[in-house]
This record gives sequence, structure tokens and C-alpha cells, in this order.
Amino acid sequence: MPRQPRIDIPGLLQHVIVRGIERTEIFRDDEDRNNFIARFNRLLVDTGTDCYAWALIPNHCHFLLRCHGTGLSRLMRRLLTGHAGYFNRRYHRSGHLFQNRYKSIICEEDPYLLELIRYIHLNPLRAGLISQLEELDSFSWSGHSVIMGKQNMEGQSTDTVLGLFGKRLKSARANYRQFIADGLAMGNRPELVGGGLRRSQKESLASGKIENFDARILGGGDFVDELQRETPLVTGQGDRMSLDGLQEQIVALYDLTKEQLKRRGRKNLVSDARALFCYLAMTELRITGADVGQFLDVGSSSVSRTVRRGEKLFLSKTVLQAWWKALKQ
Repeated sequence: MPRQPRIDIPGLLQHVIVRGIERTEIFRDDEDRNNFIARFNRLLVDTGTDCYAWALIPNHCHFLLRCHGTGLSRLMRRLLTGHAGYFNRRYHRSGHLFQNRYKSIICEEDPYLLELIRYIHLNPLRAGLISQLEELDSFSWSGHSVIMGKQNMEGQSTDTVLGLFGKRLKSARANYRQFIADGLAMGNRPELVGGGLRRSQKESLASGKIENFDARILGGGDFVDELQRETPLVTGQGDRMSLDGLQEQIVALYDLTKEQLKRRGRKNLVSDARALFCYLAMTELRITGADVGQFLDVGSSSVSRTVRRGEKLFLSKTVLQAWWKALKQ
């Protein structure tokens, strides 16, 4: 799928995921991890960035951050460039260490802050690096042990997290640990690893009423609408394409007429075109399901079903992804 530009607005909560190229290990031993965390801690302090959770896995890592004056892109560039240089020098290698660019997901705070702290801090258990919660309490490569008072990290926002669980340190720490323990039975929580239609709006999908969404955001339609008012969530250059403009591109691609695109049909060329139209209208242009349905003269539940089919179609055909990418340039 074509990349979208990052949303890097100061003060927003962001879940950041970094992976090694071709699943290679980015930390081979404790010296690598110590070097990385020391660098990360210095950057947090120097930039005034809030860090609520973090975890290092041999081939990837997670962070829950809130940047202020220094943007996320600058922070991550300094962190990853520094670690890649250190790693390549130490192991006499060259070339890229990380898989493409890091993944950053804007997160709606009220429903997701605590859930993401728990999700990230349970990563070492899910990855099989340790086998029980008692080991996690003193595991050196996760922010959980810092919150539990087993190690120190100046740049981690430990007091802020504990303040969400109580006013007194002992009871707050006990409440926090119980909250973490309660997450053990929740599994992998795929809905917390990204944003957009399939993750942050599972209930909307089931009901057939899809709110506005954006693949870079983990949050509900109202939160996406608020961000859209603050900054244009558009891709490429220039103004956002209209439904009429998208219609012209789709009918040209499939060699149809505009009337045919609005005609209902089962699995054929027309239905493929309609599915792609609905998917791109809602995911890339961020037009509401109600507006897409009105344009096509169908109900919002029909649009929801068509979007799901369009998603499968688009993600399964690289030629469509290349066409859309070229169209936006």
C-alpha cells in the first residue's frame, strides 16, 4: 500500500515500532541493549520527550511516546542512526539495519493510553523471552521493571504512569501490577498494533456503521475528525481528491462509464471497480461512509461490506497499489 506522510504534531501520543531488516536481530547481547537504552534515555532527557512504555525484543522494539518541542522524526532519526552506526562498527557490517522506516501510530489517549502501556510491557512475555510475570518485574529490557522500582531510568515518565493508579506509591505500584497481570489472558491484542478500519473500529465493522478513520491513527471517528480539523490528513501534494475525481480515475482504469460504476452487480468488473472506489474513498480520501453511500445511492451497511472487499482486492494486487501511488505523485 502506498505510504502516507507521518502525522508529527507535538503533544500527541504515539506508539512507535522499529523492526530489523528481514527480521534480523538489532540487539545481539546486553552490551547492544545497554548502549541503545543509554542513547534513548539521553535523547528523552535532552528533548523533553515523555516515554510511558518501552520494550526491547531481539529483532524489534516498541515505545509509547509524547514529543513536545522536538518532533518524533528528529528523535527517531538520532536514535536509529546512532544505533545503526554503533552496531555496524561493532559487528563489521554495512548497509541498513532497520526495516524501511519505523512505524508510528497516533493514539487516542483516553481509551488507549493504559492499554498500550500494558500491551508494550507484556511484549517480552508474548515473545517468549521470559515465562512468567515475576520475571518481567526485574526484566532489564522493558519499562515495566522501571515502574516496579527494580531499575532506574531518568527519561521514563514513571511518576506519570503510577499517578494513573493511585496517589500513594505502594498502592499505585500494586494497582499497576495487577492491571498488567489482568492483561495476561488477553492474548496478542492485534487491534492495538495499528490504526484504521480493521483495528480501531472492529465494533463499527460488525455493526456496519463505519466512522471516519485513518490508517495512521488508532482511535474513533471523532478523534480523526478533530485531527483533520487541526491538520489536513492528505497524501501526496495538492488538494484532496473529490469523489467525482476518484470516480473519473476508477472508470478510466476499468474502462467503464460513470453510470456503470453506480450500477449494482455481483463479482465482475463493475463490482471490483465499486469495491476499489469505496475502499479508496474511505481509507485514502477519508470520506465518510454516509457520503460515499449517498454518492453511489446505497446504504452505509452496503458501503461497509464493499469496503472490506475493496481492501482485499487492493492489497492483493500490486498493480493497483502502483497505479494509486503513481496517481498521487
